[in-house]
Amino acid sequence: MKTLQSVAIFLIINFGALALGAILMNNGPLTTWYFNLNKAPWTPPNWAFGFAWTVIMICYSVYMAHLYNLFPTVKTRVLYIAQLILNIGWSYVFFNKHLIGFGLIVICALTLVITLFILLYSKTLKSKTFLILPYFLWLCIAISLNAYIYFNN
Repeated sequence: MKTLQSVAIFLIINFGALALGAILMNNGPLTTWYFNLNKAPWTPPNWAFGFAWTVIMICYSVYMAHLYNLFPTVKTRVLYIAQLILNIGWSYVFFNKHLIGFGLIVICALTLVITLFILLYSKTLKSKTFLILPYFLWLCIAISLNAYIYFNN
């Protein structure tokens, strides 16, 4: 029961963060600015982003529920809060403020935080570590997309 309650809490927080990020984007992916950017040829269609983030946040919420039940520590909370701030911050920096280079720094920092989760807790969480891999892989793709825009616009 404790795990299910934790999953529900992390689902609410994570999807709330996605919603806040979407609000702070100020219609970013639908704007003329974004439309006119020279984007990478491997840029997924717009619908794929919503689908991917839904799957990622469900998996990540289950991952965090298991992790936090095992390690309700300051370190776990700090990493989690850093992830939230960087995730929300990237949407604002990139789409709202059009700071592509700073966005690249933010998304690299976010990837570093997710990498730390993997490195610090994979031995303890074992197979549950696979739940955070979609997030890590998507961020690697996002870095490549952000970098392409930065270096080609």
